[in-house]
Amino acid sequence: MAETAQERTEQPTQRRLDEARERGELPRSVDLNTAAVVLVAGASLNLLGSELGARLSGLMQSGLTLTREQMLDEGLLLPTLAATAGRALLACAPVLGLTLLAALLAPLVLGGWNLSFQSLVPNFGRLSPIGGLQRMFSLRGAVELAKAFAKFVLVASVAVLFLWHKSSEILLLGTQPLPVAIVHATRLAGAALLLLAGSLAAIAAVDVPWQLWQYRQRLRMTRQEVREEMKEHEGSPEIKGRIRRLQQEVARRRMMQEVAKAAVVITNPTHFAVALRYDERRMRAPVVVAKGADEVAARIRAVASEHRVPLFEAPPLARALFRSVAIGAEIPTSLYVAVAQVLTYVYQLHAARRDGSAPPPLPSIDPGLDETRQ
Repeated sequence: MAETAQERTEQPTQRRLDEARERGELPRSVDLNTAAVVLVAGASLNLLGSELGARLSGLMQSGLTLTREQMLDEGLLLPTLAATAGRALLACAPVLGLTLLAALLAPLVLGGWNLSFQSLVPNFGRLSPIGGLQRMFSLRGAVELAKAFAKFVLVASVAVLFLWHKSSEILLLGTQPLPVAIVHATRLAGAALLLLAGSLAAIAAVDVPWQLWQYRQRLRMTRQEVREEMKEHEGSPEIKGRIRRLQQEVARRRMMQEVAKAAVVITNPTHFAVALRYDERRMRAPVVVAKGADEVAARIRAVASEHRVPLFEAPPLARALFRSVAIGAEIPTSLYVAVAQVLTYVYQLHAARRDGSAPPPLPSIDPGLDETRQ
């Protein structure tokens, strides 16, 4: 089937995911955050309920125990109320602190923390009544409605079962002494929250994969978008070709600079040219510092002549070196003898020119050497 421009069949690229994160678009699950907060609140009430209940009971007794002078002094009302509220807040601080910590850490499970200023920019398109109706009666709106109804049924059922099962204990609170009743009530609240957290965790187990799938679907791309992004990231073929040509030109210029330092240039005589460099104190074997064919070979010969680098005509050896040795690599052992003959001749030629004696005879290079490199 031919893909239309509107079909989003490709998974989002990392660049698209990063751009969505910059806009504040991340997969989020409200049910997961709610389950974490309720779970921590219930656990903290179960662990700290006795101490919390005792402190709240003491606050209630001290708050309701007033002398006649305190009751008639209107100036003590606000200070006493502020002090009592401060002590109550301090008593609830452990539970509130753990709950706040859970609310801050829960988003790390899905999406992580993200600070995006783009999401703070007003979007008046969300105020459109038509857009709102379209969202309400869309497939996503129907799914969200079904999820909300299912969550309501599950949480309500769990709450009703808990109240029915604990109805005798709840009614017993009215007959207990106040300190005991408060401690018992905190434990019942903690148990109820843990039970509700279990139901919310079951909802989150379904909601998290759904949110991840929906997030990836919303960011899917068309093939054209993927191609355009790759072109922007890697550059157009024309630009890449130009960069490649510039890189080749730089490499060729650097290679020509090495020709001036070569010990000898072995030629074909016209089609190939290979420049060798050898320093017996620092090199194990001669190294190919430049090579080329046709126009590049002619340029190598011209640079060598300009810097008085000897040219040695040995077609089989030139072809073998050109085809088997990379630039910057040492010559293979199979060519040691032939190259040694050439370098010996070059050194003897330098000595003859320095002493003003007759030049040495040209060495005879094995003519069958090139046949093994065809």
